[in-house]
Amino acid sequence: MVLAAGCGGGGASDDERTNVVASFYPLAFAAEQVGGDSVRVRNVTPPGAEPHDLEATPGDVQELHDADLVLLLGDGFQPQLEEAAGSGEHVLRLLDVPGLRRPGSNDLHVWLDPVRYSVLVGWVGAALNRPTASARLDRRIQALDREYRRGLANCARREIVTNHAAFGYLADRYRLEQIPITGSSPEGEPAPGDLERAVEAVRETGATTVFVEPLVSADVAETVAREAGVKTAVLNPIEGLTESEQAGGADYFSLMRANLAALREALSCR
Repeated sequence: MVLAAGCGGGGASDDERTNVVASFYPLAFAAEQVGGDSVRVRNVTPPGAEPHDLEATPGDVQELHDADLVLLLGDGFQPQLEEAAGSGEHVLRLLDVPGLRRPGSNDLHVWLDPVRYSVLVGWVGAALNRPTASARLDRRIQALDREYRRGLANCARREIVTNHAAFGYLADRYRLEQIPITGSSPEGEPAPGDLERAVEAVRETGATTVFVEPLVSADVAETVAREAGVKTAVLNPIEGLTESEQAGGADYFSLMRANLAALREALSCR
Protein backbone atom coordinates (compact mmCIF):
# COMPACT_ATOMS: atom_id res chain seq x y z
CA MET A 1 0.00 0.00 0.00
CA VAL A 2 3.02 2.30 0.08
CA LEU A 3 2.97 4.33 -3.11
CA ALA A 4 5.84 6.26 -4.60
CA ALA A 5 4.96 9.91 -5.18
CA GLY A 6 4.29 10.55 -8.83
CA CYS A 7 3.45 6.95 -9.66
CA GLY A 8 0.01 5.70 -10.53
CA GLY A 9 -2.88 6.53 -12.74
CA GLY A 10 -2.32 9.80 -14.50
CA GLY A 11 1.26 11.02 -14.54
CA ALA A 12 2.81 14.05 -12.87
CA SER A 13 1.34 17.49 -13.25
CA ASP A 14 3.13 19.92 -15.54
CA ASP A 15 4.55 21.89 -12.57
CA GLU A 16 6.16 18.72 -11.15
CA ARG A 17 3.94 18.65 -8.07
CA THR A 18 2.23 15.41 -7.13
CA ASN A 19 -1.46 15.64 -8.03
CA VAL A 20 -3.51 14.33 -5.07
CA VAL A 21 -7.28 13.93 -5.08
CA ALA A 22 -8.78 13.44 -1.61
CA SER A 23 -12.37 12.39 -1.13
CA PHE A 24 -13.12 14.62 1.88
CA TYR A 25 -11.58 17.06 4.35
CA PRO A 26 -9.60 14.97 6.91
CA LEU A 27 -7.74 13.21 4.08
CA ALA A 28 -7.17 16.44 2.15
CA PHE A 29 -5.83 18.15 5.28
CA ALA A 30 -3.40 15.29 5.93
CA ALA A 31 -2.13 15.41 2.34
CA GLU A 32 -1.74 19.21 2.40
CA GLN A 33 0.13 19.21 5.70
CA VAL A 34 2.41 16.31 4.78
CA GLY A 35 2.93 17.20 1.13
CA GLY A 36 3.46 20.94 1.49
CA ASP A 37 4.70 22.61 -1.68
CA SER A 38 5.41 19.25 -3.32
CA VAL A 39 1.72 18.42 -3.81
CA ARG A 40 -1.40 19.90 -5.31
CA VAL A 41 -4.44 18.65 -3.38
CA ARG A 42 -8.03 18.68 -4.60
CA ASN A 43 -10.75 17.96 -2.03
CA VAL A 44 -13.66 16.49 -3.98
CA THR A 45 -16.16 17.41 -1.23
CA PRO A 46 -16.76 21.17 -1.39
CA PRO A 47 -17.14 23.38 1.71
CA GLY A 48 -20.55 23.06 3.32
CA ALA A 49 -21.33 19.69 1.70
CA GLU A 50 -22.06 16.55 3.69
CA PRO A 51 -19.62 13.96 2.28
CA HIS A 52 -21.65 10.76 2.78
CA ASP A 53 -24.11 11.49 -0.02
CA LEU A 54 -21.73 13.22 -2.43
CA GLU A 55 -22.44 12.36 -6.06
CA ALA A 56 -19.43 12.19 -8.37
CA THR A 57 -19.58 14.51 -11.38
CA PRO A 58 -17.97 13.58 -14.70
CA GLY A 59 -15.20 16.06 -13.83
CA ASP A 60 -14.64 14.33 -10.48
CA VAL A 61 -14.36 10.95 -12.21
CA GLN A 62 -11.79 12.30 -14.67
CA GLU A 63 -9.74 13.82 -11.84
CA LEU A 64 -9.80 10.53 -9.92
CA HIS A 65 -8.47 8.71 -12.97
CA ASP A 66 -5.82 11.34 -13.75
CA ALA A 67 -4.48 11.78 -10.22
CA ASP A 68 -1.07 10.59 -9.10
CA LEU A 69 -2.61 9.61 -5.77
CA VAL A 70 -6.25 9.18 -4.72
CA LEU A 71 -7.07 9.15 -1.01
CA LEU A 72 -10.34 7.48 0.01
CA LEU A 73 -11.60 6.44 3.41
CA GLY A 74 -13.22 3.35 1.93
CA ASP A 75 -15.74 0.79 3.18
CA GLY A 76 -18.69 2.61 1.69
CA PHE A 77 -18.18 5.98 3.38
CA GLN A 78 -18.54 7.65 -0.04
CA PRO A 79 -19.80 4.88 -2.30
CA GLN A 80 -20.05 6.82 -5.57
CA LEU A 81 -16.51 8.15 -5.31
CA GLU A 82 -15.16 4.75 -4.31
CA GLU A 83 -16.81 3.11 -7.30
CA ALA A 84 -15.57 5.84 -9.64
CA ALA A 85 -11.99 5.65 -8.33
CA GLY A 86 -11.70 1.91 -8.81
CA SER A 87 -8.78 0.01 -7.31
CA GLY A 88 -5.67 1.04 -9.23
CA GLU A 89 -2.22 1.19 -7.69
CA HIS A 90 -2.62 4.95 -7.22
CA VAL A 91 -5.72 4.52 -5.01
CA LEU A 92 -5.20 4.35 -1.25
CA ARG A 93 -8.20 3.29 0.85
CA LEU A 94 -7.28 4.23 4.38
CA LEU A 95 -9.65 1.87 6.20
CA ASP A 96 -7.65 -0.99 4.69
CA VAL A 97 -4.68 0.17 6.78
CA PRO A 98 -3.94 -2.04 9.83
CA GLY A 99 -4.75 -0.37 13.13
CA LEU A 100 -7.37 2.09 11.92
CA ARG A 101 -10.72 0.29 11.95
CA ARG A 102 -12.18 -1.33 15.04
CA PRO A 103 -13.42 -4.80 13.97
CA GLY A 104 -17.18 -5.02 13.63
CA SER A 105 -17.80 -1.29 14.09
CA ASN A 106 -20.21 0.62 11.83
CA ASP A 107 -18.57 3.89 12.91
CA LEU A 108 -16.03 5.02 10.30
CA HIS A 109 -15.01 8.33 11.93
CA VAL A 110 -11.49 7.18 12.84
CA TRP A 111 -9.97 10.67 12.48
CA LEU A 112 -11.81 11.85 15.62
CA ASP A 113 -9.42 9.67 17.62
CA PRO A 114 -6.08 11.50 17.35
CA VAL A 115 -4.14 8.27 17.87
CA ARG A 116 -5.84 6.67 14.88
CA TYR A 117 -5.53 9.86 12.85
CA SER A 118 -1.80 9.69 13.51
CA VAL A 119 -1.74 6.22 11.93
CA LEU A 120 -3.65 7.56 8.93
CA VAL A 121 -1.20 10.45 8.56
CA GLY A 122 1.71 8.01 8.64
CA TRP A 123 0.31 6.10 5.68
CA VAL A 124 -0.34 9.28 3.74
CA GLY A 125 3.26 10.28 4.44
CA ALA A 126 4.49 6.93 3.17
CA ALA A 127 2.37 7.24 0.02
CA LEU A 128 3.85 10.68 -0.67
CA ASN A 129 7.37 9.65 0.37
CA ARG A 130 7.45 12.46 2.95
CA PRO A 131 8.48 10.78 6.23
CA THR A 132 9.96 13.90 7.83
CA ALA A 133 6.88 16.03 7.20
CA SER A 134 4.67 13.16 8.36
CA ALA A 135 6.63 12.90 11.62
CA ARG A 136 6.31 16.65 12.14
CA LEU A 137 2.52 16.49 11.79
CA ASP A 138 2.45 13.41 14.00
CA ARG A 139 4.05 15.37 16.84
CA ARG A 140 1.26 17.95 16.65
CA ILE A 141 -1.35 15.20 16.73
CA GLN A 142 0.29 13.53 19.72
CA ALA A 143 0.22 16.88 21.53
CA LEU A 144 -3.49 17.15 20.75
CA ASP A 145 -4.04 13.69 22.22
CA ARG A 146 -2.31 14.80 25.43
CA GLU A 147 -4.57 17.86 25.61
CA TYR A 148 -7.62 15.61 25.37
CA ARG A 149 -6.31 13.20 28.01
CA ARG A 150 -5.69 16.04 30.44
CA GLY A 151 -8.86 17.92 29.58
CA LEU A 152 -11.18 14.94 29.98
CA ALA A 153 -9.49 13.25 32.93
CA ASN A 154 -11.69 14.67 35.68
CA CYS A 155 -15.31 15.23 34.68
CA ALA A 156 -18.59 15.10 36.60
CA ARG A 157 -20.18 13.02 33.81
CA ARG A 158 -18.86 10.88 30.99
CA GLU A 159 -21.96 10.43 28.79
CA ILE A 160 -22.29 12.43 25.57
CA VAL A 161 -25.66 12.61 23.79
CA THR A 162 -25.03 13.03 20.07
CA ASN A 163 -27.12 13.57 16.96
CA HIS A 164 -25.78 10.39 15.34
CA ALA A 165 -23.24 7.69 16.11
CA ALA A 166 -20.14 9.49 14.82
CA PHE A 167 -18.11 9.80 18.01
CA GLY A 168 -17.47 6.21 19.05
CA TYR A 169 -13.72 6.32 18.42
CA LEU A 170 -13.33 9.59 20.30
CA ALA A 171 -15.46 8.26 23.17
CA ASP A 172 -13.51 5.01 23.43
CA ARG A 173 -10.14 6.78 23.46
CA TYR A 174 -11.07 9.11 26.31
CA ARG A 175 -13.35 6.87 28.40
CA LEU A 176 -16.58 8.54 27.43
CA GLU A 177 -19.93 6.90 26.67
CA GLN A 178 -21.67 7.96 23.47
CA ILE A 179 -25.49 7.99 23.49
CA PRO A 180 -26.54 8.56 19.85
CA ILE A 181 -30.09 9.56 18.97
CA THR A 182 -29.87 7.86 15.56
CA GLY A 183 -27.48 5.37 13.98
CA SER A 184 -24.39 5.75 11.84
CA SER A 185 -26.03 7.81 9.07
CA PRO A 186 -26.21 11.55 9.80
CA GLU A 187 -29.37 11.84 7.71
CA GLY A 188 -31.03 8.79 9.25
CA GLU A 189 -34.54 9.14 10.59
CA PRO A 190 -34.96 8.13 14.24
CA ALA A 191 -36.66 4.77 14.70
CA PRO A 192 -39.86 4.58 16.76
CA GLY A 193 -38.96 5.14 20.36
CA ASP A 194 -35.52 6.64 19.65
CA LEU A 195 -36.54 10.12 20.76
CA GLU A 196 -38.16 8.85 23.94
CA ARG A 197 -35.14 6.72 24.76
CA ALA A 198 -32.80 9.64 24.15
CA VAL A 199 -34.85 11.95 26.38
CA GLU A 200 -34.85 9.32 29.11
CA ALA A 201 -31.09 8.84 28.75
CA VAL A 202 -30.53 12.58 29.14
CA ARG A 203 -32.57 12.60 32.33
CA GLU A 204 -30.98 9.46 33.78
CA THR A 205 -27.40 10.59 33.17
CA GLY A 206 -27.94 14.17 34.26
CA ALA A 207 -26.65 15.39 30.89
CA THR A 208 -26.90 19.14 30.41
CA THR A 209 -26.31 19.13 26.65
CA VAL A 210 -27.43 17.44 23.45
CA PHE A 211 -24.81 17.81 20.74
CA VAL A 212 -25.64 18.92 17.20
CA GLU A 213 -23.48 19.00 14.06
CA PRO A 214 -22.67 21.83 11.61
CA LEU A 215 -23.44 20.05 8.32
CA VAL A 216 -26.72 18.25 9.12
CA SER A 217 -30.13 19.27 10.39
CA ALA A 218 -30.34 19.85 14.14
CA ASP A 219 -34.12 19.32 14.29
CA VAL A 220 -34.06 15.89 15.95
CA ALA A 221 -31.41 16.82 18.51
CA GLU A 222 -33.19 20.08 19.31
CA THR A 223 -36.43 18.15 19.88
CA VAL A 224 -34.69 15.85 22.37
CA ALA A 225 -33.06 18.80 24.13
CA ARG A 226 -36.35 20.66 24.34
CA GLU A 227 -38.22 17.65 25.75
CA ALA A 228 -35.47 16.98 28.28
CA GLY A 229 -35.12 20.63 29.25
CA VAL A 230 -31.42 20.92 28.38
CA LYS A 231 -29.38 22.98 25.91
CA THR A 232 -27.68 22.14 22.63
CA ALA A 233 -24.06 22.70 21.63
CA VAL A 234 -21.96 21.86 18.59
CA LEU A 235 -19.78 18.75 18.54
CA ASN A 236 -18.17 18.65 15.13
CA PRO A 237 -17.51 15.30 13.39
CA ILE A 238 -15.10 17.22 11.11
CA GLU A 239 -16.31 15.54 7.96
CA GLY A 240 -15.83 18.85 6.17
CA LEU A 241 -15.54 22.58 6.68
CA THR A 242 -18.42 24.98 6.37
CA GLU A 243 -17.83 27.97 4.12
CA SER A 244 -17.48 30.25 7.15
CA GLU A 245 -15.00 27.88 8.81
CA GLN A 246 -12.89 27.79 5.66
CA ALA A 247 -13.01 31.58 5.32
CA GLY A 248 -12.01 31.95 8.98
CA GLY A 249 -8.98 29.67 8.66
CA ALA A 250 -10.35 26.77 10.71
CA ASP A 251 -8.57 23.45 10.41
CA TYR A 252 -8.52 19.98 11.97
CA PHE A 253 -6.65 21.17 15.05
CA SER A 254 -8.80 24.22 15.76
CA LEU A 255 -12.00 22.20 15.32
CA MET A 256 -10.74 19.40 17.55
CA ARG A 257 -9.85 21.94 20.24
CA ALA A 258 -13.30 23.51 19.91
CA ASN A 259 -14.75 20.02 20.42
CA LEU A 260 -12.64 19.57 23.53
CA ALA A 261 -13.89 22.87 24.96
CA ALA A 262 -17.50 21.89 24.23
CA LEU A 263 -17.02 18.51 25.89
CA ARG A 264 -15.37 20.00 28.96
CA GLU A 265 -18.25 22.42 29.45
CA ALA A 266 -20.97 19.82 28.86
CA LEU A 267 -19.33 17.26 31.17
CA SER A 268 -18.34 19.78 33.89
CA CYS A 269 -14.68 18.83 33.69
CA ARG A 270 -12.15 20.33 36.07
